[in-house]
Amino acid sequence: MRASFRLGRIAGVPVGVNWSVLVIFLLIAWALSASLFPRSYPGRPGWEYVAAGLSAAVVFFLGLLAHEVSHSVVAKRNGIEVGGITLWLFGGVSELKGEAKDPGAELRIAGIGPLVSLLIGFFFGGIAVVIALAGGSGLLLGALSWLAGINILLAIFNVLPAAPLDGGRLLRAAVWKATGDRTKASVVAARAGWGLGALLIAFGLWRFLSGAALGGLWLALIGWFLIGAAGMEERQARMGGALRGVRVADVMTPQPQTASGELTVADFVDHYLFAYRHSALPLTEEGRPVGLVTLDRVRGIPADQRASTTLAQVACRSDELVLASPDEPLNDLLPRLSECADGRALVVTDQRLVGIISPSDISRAVQRGSLRDQMTTGRH
Repeated sequence: MRASFRLGRIAGVPVGVNWSVLVIFLLIAWALSASLFPRSYPGRPGWEYVAAGLSAAVVFFLGLLAHEVSHSVVAKRNGIEVGGITLWLFGGVSELKGEAKDPGAELRIAGIGPLVSLLIGFFFGGIAVVIALAGGSGLLLGALSWLAGINILLAIFNVLPAAPLDGGRLLRAAVWKATGDRTKASVVAARAGWGLGALLIAFGLWRFLSGAALGGLWLALIGWFLIGAAGMEERQARMGGALRGVRVADVMTPQPQTASGELTVADFVDHYLFAYRHSALPLTEEGRPVGLVTLDRVRGIPADQRASTTLAQVACRSDELVLASPDEPLNDLLPRLSECADGRALVVTDQRLVGIISPSDISRAVQRGSLRDQMTTGRH
């Protein structure tokens, strides 16, 4: 999930917001100011309902942000790099650049989020109780009570044992601890997520047919998202299992053909395109990678401009390159590779290019790893 705009950094982690947050923010603010608050506290001016609804929605999203920041902070303390936090339609997501090293780290990273949401709920609930005991009433009490309830509900929902929810991570940690098999644990959590998604869709459709149209459709939409995310997690888990123990050097294409950034696109098409069997060409200066040209980038240059356009002008910049070392585990490279628009990594030793990895190399490695696992299982 990509951020539409950035808010800044919290605890050293970039924080962004996707445009879809506006949808759920407006829905929450509208539901509170136009329905819940007027029904519970009638006779107030309209602007008070609007102010209370908007304020409660803002604080709710600040709570979601605290939930995700806690995941990121604990992940960093357990040696996992965090690319950023993005708030979107279904809440928030922390972009972790790796996997937990053991079940204990998985438990800590997954468990902290729901715990923070629970504490936030208790905090607002405690304030609401104090105000009620003091004889207070009105919109402030209603907003505090709603914030308490929604954060506690968020914590409970997130600990349901189904991926990609935090509870799915907790389930994965438990199965991983019991079996010693991370891949099996991930598959179990993903299939639990698929089951929960199916139940939510069925329940949402039942509510829709019973007259609760908006609530039913929302539940079905959440269920559909869970099924899609769970399926993706299972595929990623099986890929990670197939590639376990494989190094970058095991799958890279060594000593790839390179070119200078001063070469024109026309020269590339005339002299490299058919002689070079790969669809990506690294650009180097004194053996050091400075760019990468792909056929897709070249294809975007009009024919009449190719003679005056250099490869350096169409290549991805050096700061956009995904670099890896030959001894790096391939599984550690995959999260970085998936974020690269060109889908390739350059392998370097002492800043000098020694190889390249493409999606085809990854695909062949997965096929070999899967075959290896099948043969190992067959022998047992």
